[in-house]
Amino acid sequence: MEIEKTLDIPAPAARVWELLLDPQVMGRTVPGMQSIEVVSPTEYKALMAVKIAFVSAKFKLKTTIVEQRAPHYLRAEGTGEDASVASSLKQQSEMFLGERADGTTELRIKVKVDVLGRLGSFGLSVMKTKADRMWDEFGQNLVRELGPKVEAPSAPAPAPAKVEAVVVEAPNLQPAAPGWLQRLLAGLSRRRAPANERSIRIEIQREGTTVTVHWPLEAANECAALLKELMRA
Repeated sequence: MEIEKTLDIPAPAARVWELLLDPQVMGRTVPGMQSIEVVSPTEYKALMAVKIAFVSAKFKLKTTIVEQRAPHYLRAEGTGEDASVASSLKQQSEMFLGERADGTTELRIKVKVDVLGRLGSFGLSVMKTKADRMWDEFGQNLVRELGPKVEAPSAPAPAPAKVEAVVVEAPNLQPAAPGWLQRLLAGLSRRRAPANERSIRIEIQREGTTVTVHWPLEAANECAALLKELMRA
């Protein structure tokens, strides 16, 4: 079985590389990993639990890093077995880390796995479905591990958002609107917002008048300022 996956990570390649080679981090992020023992800087022993359909196995893994070019490329080989379910595996993997101009990293992995014995009797589609789930979980765990320590890449300040508040409902609105309502409506267009527009919905009830406003989400700061002024009135 051959697998190729990619993952976008909000961190520089050097930081991602550092964590991928940290046994403690891998123990927390790789699904089913129960323990990792460092034999040497390039050799590891691990115990990993895997369940496929109704069969549960605990593989004793031996992994060796056979080539590495920090922080962009790593190739490893490994074997594993679980005598209790008469299964064994052999794997070869390559990891490629490509850093983008914005400081984020694309992690690409290519894995070839041969599973023999009882677990190997499952069809290829079942094995790939299991691999997909494990990859998705690993990606979520790795990003979570990086999250508190990653500084977001600097980006140019966004252009000021165009404020376009929309009054969509005002059933009790009288022709002679009170002063607070006149101030609220002063900058609003009277058209209906498109159905797919992302907006903040605000319902204001005051002096017997109910007004519902849809305010574009990207202009949330202006919306908050207007409401703050309105509450002081």
